[in-house]
Formats: sequence, structure tokens, C-alpha cells
Amino acid sequence: MAYSLKIHDPAFKQHIKNTKNYRYQFGFGLAIVAVAGFYLYGETSSEMDNPEALYIGLGIGGMFFLIGIYAMLSVKKTPSWDGEVVEKEIIEKGKSTDFVVYIADQRNKKHEIRSENDATIYNYYKVGEKVRFHGELQSYEKFDKSKDDIIFCNACSFMHEIDEHICRNCGCPLLK
Repeated sequence: MAYSLKIHDPAFKQHIKNTKNYRYQFGFGLAIVAVAGFYLYGETSSEMDNPEALYIGLGIGGMFFLIGIYAMLSVKKTPSWDGEVVEKEIIEKGKSTDFVVYIADQRNKKHEIRSENDATIYNYYKVGEKVRFHGELQSYEKFDKSKDDIIFCNACSFMHEIDEHICRNCGCPLLK
């Protein structure tokens, strides 16, 4: 029973760097598609000609580019903290159900893990368990994983059997 020292593995730093890059590249890719799409539309359509279509494409492409930069910069460097699971709640909302786990940090501020129509995380945590929030990864690690059958990757949240050591999805070590 302990928090894993594998959190310092270089694979996590690489995962964070890749996440930032993917967000930027996705926004940049959408920008290129928007500009090219509107340019081609202006060349082939009888409804709108270039350069008007190209200007609209540049405006929309610029917006996608800025969204990509914002998404890249929004990867937070939140500090890590320790806490405890203090409450669990099931909220029925018409056709859907929210499963909520409440965690209190050292200052008794409540944080929640919420999932819709999936009780897996709700069942994973028990009231009274100690947890650590890893700020850079925006994920939680349980202190005592000795009775668990599953474990979640702290980098990508992919679920694994407890006997696995490396995430099949992102390649980061599993914290156990």
C-alpha cells in the first residue's frame, strides 16, 4: 500500500508534451482544411466566388488555429494534493444516471469525479480511501490498490487488469 514512485517516469512528461502537440496539430489541421475547402468551394461553386470564399475560409481557419493554440495552452500545471473519498452519490436524471464520487482535499475542499451511465469509477472508489490527485495529469491515484482487480492509467484513463504494468493505450506505466 503506497503511492507509486512510477509517477516520475519520463513517459508521463512525454505524454503531457504529446497531448499539447496533438491539440495544436488538430487545430492547425482544421484551419488548413477550412481554408482549402472554402477556396475550392469558391472555385467550383456558382453561389460564391474567390476571393470572398477564400476570405471566409481564412476567417474560419484562423478561428480553428486560435482554438488549437488555446487548447494547447490550457493543459494545466495544477499542483498535486492528497485527499480522501468522503461521499458517493447516484443521481437519477430522467433517462440518464450520474455516478458521483466526492473527494475532500487537505483543506476540506470537495472535488468530484462524475460519470454518466457508467458505474465503473463509482464502484472503484470506496468511502474512506486515501487518494492522491496528480495535477499535471489531472487524475487520481488510490493509496491502497491491494484489493483491486482493475487499475486506470493516470495518463489516459484507460482501464486495465491489475496485473498489467504498462498502459496498452498510451505506453505510460500503471501506478501501482
